Amino acid sequence: MSRADIEDLGYRLCVGVMLVNCDGKAFVGRRIDTKEGDWWQMPQGGVDDGEDLNGAALRELAEETGVQADRVSIIKAMTEPVRYDLPEELQGKLWGGKYRGQEQVWFLARFNGTDADIDLEAHDPPEFCDWRWVEPEQLPELIIPFKKRVYRTVLEAFSDLI
Repeated sequence: MSRADIEDLGYRLCVGVMLVNCDGKAFVGRRIDTKEGDWWQMPQGGVDDGEDLNGAALRELAEETGVQADRVSIIKAMTEPVRYDLPEELQGKLWGGKYRGQEQVWFLARFNGTDADIDLEAHDPPEFCDWRWVEPEQLPELIIPFKKRVYRTVLEAFSDLI
């Protein structure tokens, strides 16, 4: 794909969930499909046609972590979406080559369950192979480099509520 073709591509609408426990720590999972690096991320995923953002956030959370809607309380959604571009070598290749990156709406959710409610194999195929709770300030250092700005923005938006 040429640079002009990539610039004509849109952004995939996506939601993300910053799930925090009663200790104020955030959930992160290690992606199964990451070949290089030790990258961890918060649950996120695409919005289906006709799906509202809140419903998409709860669906993605359940698919990726096994955590059901009755185990979380949505505290806040970001008022503005955050965009990121994929690295050049991935643009025009992921998601059927239709997008240059993602436009994400992030939600802060309080986890009201127990660690036993987390089931990484709730969805087939699973997206994460491991998980842990981390201090929110650690998040930008754990995510793949091209998403660091997104995680800093999410932290800034939710820091007073964590």
